[in-house]
Amino acid sequence: MEPKDYVISKIEGEYAHLKDVESGEELFIAMALLPLGVDVGTKLHYEMLSYTIIE
Repeated sequence: MEPKDYVISKIEGEYAHLKDVESGEELFIAMALLPLGVDVGTKLHYEMLSYTIIE
């Protein structure tokens, strides 16, 4: 899978909705797979099976 950028659009309990910045497609993912300290509006970069916070 190629690198992508996402924004957290919503958090529901232990899961987050990530919106792809380019396509607008949404993912539903467990918060345990995301970096600590993320919240609604946090921008993330996905690459090599890992998410990192970007500004």
